[in-house]
Amino acid sequence: MSVRPLRARTRGDVVTNQSANPPSATSPGHVLAVLRAHGPMTRQELQERIGLSRVTLVERLDALRRQGFVRASGHRDSSGGRRAELLEVDDETSAALTVDLGQSHAALAVTDLRGSVAARETHRLPVRHRPDDVVPMLLDAGRELLSRTGRTGALRAMALSLPGQIDHERGVTVAPPTMPDWNGRTLRDPFEDAFGVPVLLENDANALAFGDYCAMGRPDSTVLGVKVGTGIGAGVVVSGRIHRGESGTAGEMGHMRIEGSDRRCGCGRRGCVAANASGSALVRDLRAVGVRSMDDVVRRVADGRGDAVRAAAEAGHLVGTVLATVVTIINPRFVRVGGAVGILPPFLEAVRKAVEEYAHASALRGLEVSGSELGEDGAFVGLAGLVADATLSPAAVDATLAP
Repeated sequence: MSVRPLRARTRGDVVTNQSANPPSATSPGHVLAVLRAHGPMTRQELQERIGLSRVTLVERLDALRRQGFVRASGHRDSSGGRRAELLEVDDETSAALTVDLGQSHAALAVTDLRGSVAARETHRLPVRHRPDDVVPMLLDAGRELLSRTGRTGALRAMALSLPGQIDHERGVTVAPPTMPDWNGRTLRDPFEDAFGVPVLLENDANALAFGDYCAMGRPDSTVLGVKVGTGIGAGVVVSGRIHRGESGTAGEMGHMRIEGSDRRCGCGRRGCVAANASGSALVRDLRAVGVRSMDDVVRRVADGRGDAVRAAAEAGHLVGTVLATVVTIINPRFVRVGGAVGILPPFLEAVRKAVEEYAHASALRGLEVSGSELGEDGAFVGLAGLVADATLSPAAVDATLAP
């Protein structure tokens, strides 16, 4: 999967837990932020944009190069005379360890800060898996994966996504009922202790949405990502930031209630969208024809089996009907649908048609609804993007370079 190079916002919008004191407009971190937003650039172009003296700029760039933040990327075409060297942010040398944890799996990948995957592996997990069993396994698997790729010394940070809400201040999960043993567990500490780097936690749908945002080259547009797998979730990226809401529940469209439905949902309520149109719901609805897992659903749809195709289309129509309301309220430019069920053609086409039929006409102007093109890389790309924003922020860079 080819992911477009990182481009930061001009104003330096990044996700970081660094000090609230803003870095100097002439600090090395600020120089890097300008280069992220506008590079590749020559030294003279940087000097003109930032307003630093030539000597000071050279000092800043030397410090950034020593820590692996900046590299040469060729030369500017010359109109006569010596060609000027181009500089860019080095987002390929540093590594991130990313983990996508779900109800039945744990997928790990070593990536660079662009989200390009160097190596990955997936572990199947038992029903009602527990942190005390899974966390040690993830630590061992992460160490082995870093060693195998030779990226242990290049590790800049780690990021982990999982269903449910995250208490970002304390690094604690507020997991869904399908993962009850993960509720209230502190996850940041064991990984920070093991790897000695910052650890970021994120909701899985948010990670997927941010991955699509990064893969599109970080457009100046609102992106709504919808993940339909075992459950249903959504993430919203506005002005380059994940919008989590006041209590971290922004995007939980899977638990909006459908009028007239009495189906029990895994959250304990009845009538939720997820109870009627998620991967789990499709497995239940197709059990009579031998379906026992989401993999069975995907296979039957791929084989053109009428029962599975119809069920997927009906589920897509229901999700699209709810999504039309979300689209009308948020008014995004892009909607990207991912997840094992979300990318199934009959499901996706039904989603698109329902949104076009039910969303407000103004919200449909310029709207692009399509399937995520990231496949299994979606969460990894999003998590790598969050690592990049956190570790390449002006405050984080200046802290790294501080004597």
